[in-house]
Amino acid sequence: MLSVYEGFFSGGARIVHSDVVRGLAEGGQSHQVLSIHGEVLREATRQRMEDDHCYRELTAAGIGVTSLGRSAGLVDGALAANAFSGPELAETARAMAGADVILSLKEQPLALLNQAGLPRRPVVVALHRSDPENQGPALDELKAAIADGTVAACVCCAESTRAAYEAAGIPAGLLHVIPNGVDLLRFRPDPAARLALRTSLRIADRAPVVVFAARYAAMKNVPLLLRAARVWLAREGGGHLVMCGAGMTPGNPGLRADLADAFADAPALADRVRLLGVRHDMPAVYAAADVVALTSVSGEAAPLCLIEGMMCGAVPVTTDVGDSAAIVTGLGFVTPPDPAAIALTWSAAVAGRADLAPDLEAARERFSRTRMIAAYAALLDRLHAEAAPAPSLPDPL
Repeated sequence: MLSVYEGFFSGGARIVHSDVVRGLAEGGQSHQVLSIHGEVLREATRQRMEDDHCYRELTAAGIGVTSLGRSAGLVDGALAANAFSGPELAETARAMAGADVILSLKEQPLALLNQAGLPRRPVVVALHRSDPENQGPALDELKAAIADGTVAACVCCAESTRAAYEAAGIPAGLLHVIPNGVDLLRFRPDPAARLALRTSLRIADRAPVVVFAARYAAMKNVPLLLRAARVWLAREGGGHLVMCGAGMTPGNPGLRADLADAFADAPALADRVRLLGVRHDMPAVYAAADVVALTSVSGEAAPLCLIEGMMCGAVPVTTDVGDSAAIVTGLGFVTPPDPAAIALTWSAAVAGRADLAPDLEAARERFSRTRMIAAYAALLDRLHAEAAPAPSLPDPL
């Protein structure tokens, strides 16, 4: 198998897909990864492939990762996103030649895989959003690959993804839903990690903590989150908001402006907003929290932060976007996109955390990484078998 990434940068889709690749390799499949970009500038953060946590986990597992070496968002004179040089195509062809099936992480890599002259292999596209129309030319690339007969299947991480892509014209028979899952051995309530992280941040053991784990992107609606935090922190005298992800640092001018706007009338409250940036110890971050918050307005499908946070004991509070409401039903809360309503719900979630703990524990198997990887393996095995040439019959005597 060959997985093709647009690049290695912080985000839930890359985390899920990389975990799937590692899991399939653990099960005996042979996997390689090709990344179009070697570094990207996104969310006010320069992200090199070699520094990325997913890259390091893949290579540590013995999975080969190569790159075409492009840079995205940086002034480097690179070709346009849908134009590739001869050497780039030759390297791609070599990588594809040894694969039986190609996995495309989202539809963006299809700009490369649709190039003429590359080896023909069945392609499985992993779809991780619920707004195909907001993916630039990527939807057109997906439709072109389907029309060409290249795409054998699309894996949707959520029912909202399946419905959105079907509505956008993708044949229903190609769309398979495999919900996101996480490693339940890593993501679990951990009192020791909770205390250690809180101690490192100088947050009292009993102080209410809301964590917001997301990249700094318009779809995440950071201004709404911060307006809700302004209301909540004024009411919860010892409360803290912890923000982590690409761009969640003081060096991001957009985030600084959002903070200044939200806390203009009470700047002292902003002292209880902790900006941690990209973290590689997310189980500890979630374990330290009482609430995992999501305020997105679009694009989400099955937000990984909600699943990871819940499995660590944090109560999810989310806006109704993608499959978020279905994910947290009976385990957390859904709010309208209103700061006051969100703040009240955060307080209710903190107060009800102990009562919800048994339900969160009982729901763990539903969000299992093992279940997710087994479903991917079954689909890929079936597609490989269907693509294999029929055995030749012996010549009659």
